[in-house]
Amino acid sequence: MKKKVAVLCMATLMGTFCVTGCGNNEPNVHSDTAETTEVTEDNEKTVESSEEVNEDDDKKAADEVAALIDAIYVQERTDETDKQCLDAKTAWDALTDAQKELVEGEEADPDYFGRDTGDASKDDPRNQDEIGDNEILVVSFGTSFNDSRATDIKGIEDALQEAYPDWSVRRAFTAQIIINHVQARDDEKIDNVAQALDRAVDNGVKNLVIQPTHLMHGAEYDELMEAVDSYSDKFETLKVAEPLLGEVGSDAESINEDKKTVAEAITSESVSVAGYDSLDAAKEDGVAFVFMGHGTSHTAKVSYSQMQAQMKELGYENVFIGTVEGEPEETACEAVINAVAEAGYKKVILRPLMVVAGDHANNDMAGEDDDSWVSMFNASDKFDSIDSQIEGLGRIEAIQKLYVEHTKAVVE
Repeated sequence: MKKKVAVLCMATLMGTFCVTGCGNNEPNVHSDTAETTEVTEDNEKTVESSEEVNEDDDKKAADEVAALIDAIYVQERTDETDKQCLDAKTAWDALTDAQKELVEGEEADPDYFGRDTGDASKDDPRNQDEIGDNEILVVSFGTSFNDSRATDIKGIEDALQEAYPDWSVRRAFTAQIIINHVQARDDEKIDNVAQALDRAVDNGVKNLVIQPTHLMHGAEYDELMEAVDSYSDKFETLKVAEPLLGEVGSDAESINEDKKTVAEAITSESVSVAGYDSLDAAKEDGVAFVFMGHGTSHTAKVSYSQMQAQMKELGYENVFIGTVEGEPEETACEAVINAVAEAGYKKVILRPLMVVAGDHANNDMAGEDDDSWVSMFNASDKFDSIDSQIEGLGRIEAIQKLYVEHTKAVVE
């Protein structure tokens, strides 16, 4: 009897121990799982927080570069300009590729430094001293597109240097915005008009001839004349040659030999590049050529109407003149689209009526944005094909010869 009681007590104790032990183990297992879940969630929050910090840092770095670009996207040169150009490029080079894509400011974007526009080393800034007694200063608006600058602007300068080997040909741009862009990106320093004129004075130039590459007697030409006026007593002779299209004329029907030469030259070149033997052959194939100028609110805007009148005078029925700014009104893109469509042409070839194929030619004419001329012509659904020739007037030999003739008129 005592033995049974002892066994029963032992069994009871063991059962109690088992129940108690199991009860203690189960909460420990649940506690470990909860702690692991909490750690994982904390880690995820840490990663998310870290990513947000990195994104903030990237945006901050990009914004700083954008501010530096906007600071040099100005038309006035100061004593700080050289340093600002260097600072902007140095800061850009320090960005990661991802950060560069975030650069966005009032004027800044990734293309400011990132777009490939060709080899700047092919260009010549023509800012050398040791000029001599006689100088031809070629004044252009300018472009940041390296290949176009070397082909179009330098092409004209080279032609003038060849025609006048005893004169020193030098360069000036009127657009400080472009000068800063080229300097910051490519470390190529181009004189503005004041710098070029001061350089001529410092070098003891006696006879200075200024040849503008501007299309017409517009706002840029007027500003040039104002700048030159204050230097009139610094040289023995100072003369300014005609821009490309010569005198403006009194009305839309006024045309001259300069406009005729330009009309024939650009049309012949465009027809040749398009692969046709003649303008008539292109016309029979349903092709219209559209030359896109800049446009202006200046009174010289009549020059575009005169160019259209000149095309008509020459019998170039399938040639049309347009402008980016849509001034005069009949040169606006929508008006040109309607004119080409109403004339029955189904194929269109666009080409800039600009000395240099720069930003306007590459973006406003042939760009991918919805408001480019290529896009708007395509969106009209009135044509079977739209092609672009991104080539400036400055590379055409007949245009170069016309500038030489304008310079000759004041030299001799």
